[in-house]
Amino acid sequence: MNGQSRKNIQSGQEVDIVLKKDQRTGTLTRGTVKDILTKSPSHPHGIKVRLEDGQVGRVKHIIE
Repeated sequence: MNGQSRKNIQSGQEVDIVLKKDQRTGTLTRGTVKDILTKSPSHPHGIKVRLEDGQVGRVKHIIE
């Protein structure tokens, strides 16, 4: 599942995100969602989240 819709993402979910510094390479970072930072219901580049370890990035994949 992709991370473009806010309704698909909840705290505690495991996701793959792209960090700001990795946007050019597309390197994914896996972690658990702590906070959802994007307020709008959707975003074309992915919903911005903060992981449990404090990293911030846009969700590319939601791990089922």
